[in-house]
Amino acid sequence: MHRLLLLCFLLLAGCAAAPPKPQSIKRPTQTEHAPFVLSGRIAVKHGGNRSLSGVRWTHYAGADEILLLAPFGQTMARIRSDMRGAVLDMPFKHYAAKDVDELTQQVLGWRLPLSGLRYWVLALPAPRGAFDTKHDTNGQVMLLSQDNWTIRYTRYATQTLDSLPLRLALQRDGLEIQLLIDEWEI
Repeated sequence: MHRLLLLCFLLLAGCAAAPPKPQSIKRPTQTEHAPFVLSGRIAVKHGGNRSLSGVRWTHYAGADEILLLAPFGQTMARIRSDMRGAVLDMPFKHYAAKDVDELTQQVLGWRLPLSGLRYWVLALPAPRGAFDTKHDTNGQVMLLSQDNWTIRYTRYATQTLDSLPLRLALQRDGLEIQLLIDEWEI
């Protein structure tokens, strides 16, 4: 029942304003502890189910907060993660686990790969694990494969090599996550 409720909330969040003009913010050079905030939209397809939501992700060294937002900006769900573990709070619901991967598997039935995703959104491979990349004619990453995930980058803020991605799609084992980033704060 709680999965169905979350899915309904996520489906209602599909409406969003048109994205602002591309920004000229550049990818940080010291990415291991570089804080960032991104705002945009996320679409998830898994097992015949689809969900859409606004998203605001705040990343600090060692901690993350991800807000899933309804069309008018209300917080539908909050995921917080740090070295002590991960929690997901929804109206009248609270879940906890050792990390976000386990938490999302428990609540949603699929794993959000947060440990890698914090690098992948910057078009960088995670520091641990083998990876493969393909670049476009500008030298920007257009395909990154790591930890059995395939990440495709289809839009960047500018054509420069150190530009930040604005659109990416992650795929693994029948799960597809599309992230459209409207705003970066580095």
